[in-house]
Amino acid sequence: MSYKCAICGKGSRSGNTVSHSNKVSKRLFRPNLQSLNILLNGIKTRKYVCTSCIKSNKVKKVI
Repeated sequence: MSYKCAICGKGSRSGNTVSHSNKVSKRLFRPNLQSLNILLNGIKTRKYVCTSCIKSNKVKKVI
């Protein structure tokens, strides 16, 4: 699974997990992607789309 939105291009970001003792270790923040049937250039395709694009109606869902 590619962690990138097909509409806006939002992808993974790196950061740190910080424990109670202030120890730091690397981690990834991944976007909330959902697999949808969408219309892309008039063609029905199955793509991964982030939930912020779904909420803002940037995507035309196909049933």
